Amino acid sequence: MKRRYLTPFFLALAVAFGVLLGIVIARSDNANKSFINKGGGMNLVDKVLYLLQNDYVDTVNIDKLQVAAVTKVIDEMDPHSEYFEPEILEEVNEDLQGSFEGIGVTFRIEKDTTTIINTIKGGPSEKVGIRAGDRIVYVGDSLFVGKNINNNKVMKALKGPRGTKVDVKIYRRGVEDLLDFTITRDVIPTYSVDVAYMINETTGYIKLQKFIATSHKEFVNAVKKLQKEGMQELIFDLRDNSGGYLVEAVDIADEFLPKGSLIVYTQGEHRDRQYIFARRHGMLEETPVKILIDEGSASASEIVAGALQDNDRGTIIGRRSFGKGLVQEQFDLGGGAGLRLTVARYYTPTGRCIQKPYDGDREKYLYESYDRYTTGEMFSADSIHFADSLKYVTPGGKVVYGGGGIMPDVYVPLKQDSTEYFFNKIVNASIVFQYAFDYSDAHRDELLRYGDEKNFDKSFKFTDKMWNDILKQADKKKLTGTDEQKAVAKTKTAQLCKAYIARDIFGDEAFYPIYEQMDDILQEALKN
Repeated sequence: MKRRYLTPFFLALAVAFGVLLGIVIARSDNANKSFINKGGGMNLVDKVLYLLQNDYVDTVNIDKLQVAAVTKVIDEMDPHSEYFEPEILEEVNEDLQGSFEGIGVTFRIEKDTTTIINTIKGGPSEKVGIRAGDRIVYVGDSLFVGKNINNNKVMKALKGPRGTKVDVKIYRRGVEDLLDFTITRDVIPTYSVDVAYMINETTGYIKLQKFIATSHKEFVNAVKKLQKEGMQELIFDLRDNSGGYLVEAVDIADEFLPKGSLIVYTQGEHRDRQYIFARRHGMLEETPVKILIDEGSASASEIVAGALQDNDRGTIIGRRSFGKGLVQEQFDLGGGAGLRLTVARYYTPTGRCIQKPYDGDREKYLYESYDRYTTGEMFSADSIHFADSLKYVTPGGKVVYGGGGIMPDVYVPLKQDSTEYFFNKIVNASIVFQYAFDYSDAHRDELLRYGDEKNFDKSFKFTDKMWNDILKQADKKKLTGTDEQKAVAKTKTAQLCKAYIARDIFGDEAFYPIYEQMDDILQEALKN
């Protein structure tokens, strides 16, 4: 009986001895590494990584730990500084360089299959006879369909060094057997000007999707084209343009401003203030201009809009821009990795910093534009309030504000029309977009007989059968509406579906002239 009572005591004693033994061993081992505590040229991060590599209970991948540590640190700094591993950095840089090496197609994953949307004119795929609507079934000897297919996998398979070849097997509607093609990869230009055309006899329209290495050159060529067609005023669309290269934004702003005008200045804790002025006589100094912006317009887009607004040049129309006033500089970290580090803030000519607040919550910051729906800002400019401390005045006496994006001179809110409820539902559910794609794919040959987008726009009719097919898709998703809402939706869907089909068949430049009638911000610009 006594031995039974003593057992817990001896057990506790054994555990204590084991713990003490562990501490003794650890102390003995740490004594041999005392140089860590003394410094030894190692900082805190190096010390921790050293101990993890040499003393952790399991094997660790030190490279992955370093990447994790760096990523965590950078994430804590601001929402725009970012560490890129080699494969990601290559893709990010490629997106802004103005070209890449590949087969020259745009595609989308449709029902687990890579579907060609368009071939680049004069590119490798067009040269061998690949067409819009073709499906890639095999790449080399590998089956290229199924749930594992995604955009990254497709790009890795199709991109590659200039001069290399890739074999593909294609399914084409109406052809019984798969078609074999060997495509020689080449340099494929990318473009940032989505479209440039004359809206009417005197008004030109240019839409820029981002600021890449060729944007200024593209913009100048677009302006020259429109000037030859009689352009006397310009609508410059920067909506949903998330930015890009600062130098391209500056060069484009320079085309609107007299030589010597301040465009932007930058300053940071370790960067002296740097002023950037217009350096030449711009092509558009005497041309009336309207700049279109919205909550998707950020960074370089805001530089252009802010420069023109603060110099009392033109009219800014739309909704408040994103609010990114931070400048990133890219550093090579070796091994293909890189760091885009925020090094300064940029300021508009009146001295506005338009960077919106950041409290450390990255997700909240990036999705702040969605909060504008709940606050009412998207539906009324009256819900927007700026502190007097953020007030600035342009040379012409216009009051402008800093502290979170560019506020347009003419605010165009979203409509709160209950009659459009059903239309918004079917659009947000991608029913119209998907139907237009399927219709284009099934009727491609007959649609191509229109010849071009102008004949298509003039002659193509949205039928009752098409509308009923869309209603069936809405029923499947349990989307309902009143008779009045459906009547409104039918009219608006006819125009939108027609624009989508035009883009699928004739390219992006065919979309905008048809869609413009539905574009409230653009219509406001045409009225002013």
